[in-house]
Amino acid sequence: MKRLAVYCGSATPADPRYIELAREVGATLAQRGIGVVYGGGRLGLMGAVAGGALDEGGEVIGIIPEALAGSEVANTDCTQLHTVSGMHERKQRFTDLSDGFVTIPGGVGTMDELWEAVSWAQLGYHTKPVGLLNAFGFYDHLIAFNRHMAEVGFVRPAHQGIIVAETTLPALLDRMAAYRPHTPIFRMQASEL
Repeated sequence: MKRLAVYCGSATPADPRYIELAREVGATLAQRGIGVVYGGGRLGLMGAVAGGALDEGGEVIGIIPEALAGSEVANTDCTQLHTVSGMHERKQRFTDLSDGFVTIPGGVGTMDELWEAVSWAQLGYHTKPVGLLNAFGFYDHLIAFNRHMAEVGFVRPAHQGIIVAETTLPALLDRMAAYRPHTPIFRMQASEL
């Protein structure tokens, strides 16, 4: 994996562990020679991921929508900063420029990015690993909900392993590196759907 898209919040939670985690994620990826593709902001967890990677001499590619670039939240320290027309183009660029996705704690926008990466993998728009860093138990309920969707029958057996979840970044990166793509819906027979 040469580059990973990192999905995370632009907020700064009161609990300092989240900012520390984001800096550690960016630094660790850079130390491993993995470039960071992210939302292009300088605030919150986003800024911490970029800062951690840049401090270690890593590549950081920011993808920011025009509406946010003009509001002084763009991180001009990035190795590359791409301004795009909107969120759809931003997420497409994340997919085009990365070899996989790592989701760390975040809010609604982070969830949008995670679920789109999962949905696109399920359909067959990409075959890249979708990692979920469940630090501090932040995603325990989401993991349980994903399991519930599978138990009820809304996630096919072939797609139940799309989300690769771990509590530590090294374990997550190891599992993502070993990820083997599943059979996407676009290649399934009607009887398998």
